[in-house]
Amino acid sequence: MEAVAVIVVLIFAVLVALGVIATVRTVRAVKRGVDRTVGQARRTVEDTRLKARQFAQPGAAGEVAQLRLSLRTSMRATQDALQTAAPDDASLSEALALFQRLSAHGHELDDELKRLESEPDKARVAACLPELRERTARVKDSADSLRFAAQDRARRFAEDDLETLSGQIRMEAGALRHWSDEPAAAPGAGAPAGERPEPESEPRAITGRERDGWRQPGYSWQKTSRPESTT
Repeated sequence: MEAVAVIVVLIFAVLVALGVIATVRTVRAVKRGVDRTVGQARRTVEDTRLKARQFAQPGAAGEVAQLRLSLRTSMRATQDALQTAAPDDASLSEALALFQRLSAHGHELDDELKRLESEPDKARVAACLPELRERTARVKDSADSLRFAAQDRARRFAEDDLETLSGQIRMEAGALRHWSDEPAAAPGAGAPAGERPEPESEPRAITGRERDGWRQPGYSWQKTSRPESTT
């Protein structure tokens, strides 16, 4: 009886531990989802504010907003492109590492531009703009270069795969048409005398709407066919 009690206690402890682990993982997953949603909302609000400031405030203040907006847009697009393609292309690991280093410079530059937005001295803002404009162009050009290279690489792989697939389909289509090179068998030659099947009165056509449940395979870009009216 004591051994049974010990086993029951151990099983209960394992179940409790598994429940705690599952709860912790669920809470962490929910927290990550909430943080991601909040981060996206903040970025959207900040981008909207910069767009409004870009057109509402002409001169140096508007240019600062324009620089921040172009920098943030380029960095975010490059990050999305690399992170999307990296799982399918191990060669992009070095590009991701370089982008992480570039992101540090991008964040530092964005912080400087943000501080300049609240600078009351317009002369100082105008004096700082040339250097910040040049740095923004360098970071943005580097991010764009990584993004364009990743996009061109993915496009080339897709074209090569499509060309290979097209060649295989052409070969298969040619093989399927070889019936004209095969000698035609005499009618009924394969069946013994007295057991030859009677010819059908009319050949049965394949219409694509058989009533025995046969259906053509569907694809995501096809519309679902509507059932025929019975009236």
